[in-house]
Amino acid sequence: MPKIKTNRGAAKRFTRTASGSIKCNASHRRHILTKKSTKRKRQLRSPKYLQPSDVRAALRMIPYC
Repeated sequence: MPKIKTNRGAAKRFTRTASGSIKCNASHRRHILTKKSTKRKRQLRSPKYLQPSDVRAALRMIPYC
């Protein structure tokens, strides 16, 4: 069996936790931050996890992570 190529875009965005779930960063934190409240920006800092329906697709893209 040949090796499976890792999707490099997905590898930069997702990390796999010890329990097997996929951790990712929140969106909406790159620019136009002045109109967003401090509370909203602070909550976007916390780690987010992929929905169970998306985990299978993400694991296909990062097979060895």
